Amino acid sequence: MKQRLWFGLGCVLLGAVLGVLATHESPPPRASAQEPAPLGQPSTSRRPATPPDEFTPEERVNIAVYENVNRSVVNINTKGVREGDFFFLDTPIEGAGSGSVIDKAGHILTNYHVIEEAHEIEVTLFDGSSYRAKLVGQDPTNDLAVLQIQAAAKLLVPVTFGDSSRLRVGQRVFAIGNPFGLERTLTTGIISSLNRQIPGRRGRTLKSIIQTDAAINPGNSGGPLLDSHGRLIGVNTAIASRTGQNTGIGFAIPVNNVTRIVPQLIEKGHVVRPEVGIAKVYETDGGLMIAELVPGGPAERAGLRGPKVVVQRRQRGDFIFERQTVDRSAADTIVAVEGTRISTADQFLSEIETKQPGDEITVTVIRGGRETPVRVRLRESEE
Repeated sequence: MKQRLWFGLGCVLLGAVLGVLATHESPPPRASAQEPAPLGQPSTSRRPATPPDEFTPEERVNIAVYENVNRSVVNINTKGVREGDFFFLDTPIEGAGSGSVIDKAGHILTNYHVIEEAHEIEVTLFDGSSYRAKLVGQDPTNDLAVLQIQAAAKLLVPVTFGDSSRLRVGQRVFAIGNPFGLERTLTTGIISSLNRQIPGRRGRTLKSIIQTDAAINPGNSGGPLLDSHGRLIGVNTAIASRTGQNTGIGFAIPVNNVTRIVPQLIEKGHVVRPEVGIAKVYETDGGLMIAELVPGGPAERAGLRGPKVVVQRRQRGDFIFERQTVDRSAADTIVAVEGTRISTADQFLSEIETKQPGDEITVTVIRGGRETPVRVRLRESEE
């Protein structure tokens, strides 16, 4: 009897509890995904947690360099005429290259070979606007040139100059240019070597050149080579290739050469170089034999000697015949400049160009079988 009583009371209590619960509204089921807001209206749902960064540290550096510098890079297009000979007419020629904005005055840095033979030069900025450019100065020996355009200052974003003396092999570098006309293309690589020498113009050698494996192709010439901070460390100038396209070996003129030369190009239109007054030399096993002196030049005034012209006269009847011979044994042979031994004309000129017009230097020559020092005061080149 007691068991039935307790069972009945339990049922009554259970029913009361269920009745109370039934009088309260049940919460809606949790959605498995939030509904997107209609287009054009802000979402009222809670924003999802910020996803992890999708770029690697290396990619972030690449992106930062490009975003900071690409507006400083310009596209250069040229038109000119190559003169024909007696049988052929003049030939119209067109060219393309790259350059860097270097100041708010509209000066553009590029290679000399980009604008060589050009009668018309057009510069296109990052926003697509184009301007007729004038040539301010050029240095064929170092393959550099400076142009100028008349553009609004807000469109001119100068590149930041670095220091090429601090470069190291293996350092990451970036090239921005216009290969094959594809504007402001970024390529990356490393410094493969430093202090390379490559052939230049007028029989000279370009020295202290940066070698890189960053892809450089036709149209990149004159564009910037940059470090990881987006600073200009070189001007892309040449590639080693049998096809004329990138093979992983590119060359750039170091920025420290640029900072030495460009101010002179802007101020005077040319580079102020010292002149020693020697027009021609012969390279021999014993040194540089002077073949020709500049009349009235520094070397001649200092007493350096070239070949001696010997005039022989013979009389036959009423006629006198003259014969001239050149005695090269009378010429001085240069073996050193300021104590530095030299054996090639390029070495000799490189030593001279480390000086300034007005400097006095010691040129050591072989004269009469003995080394003789001669003091020469350099003058400004008329080149």
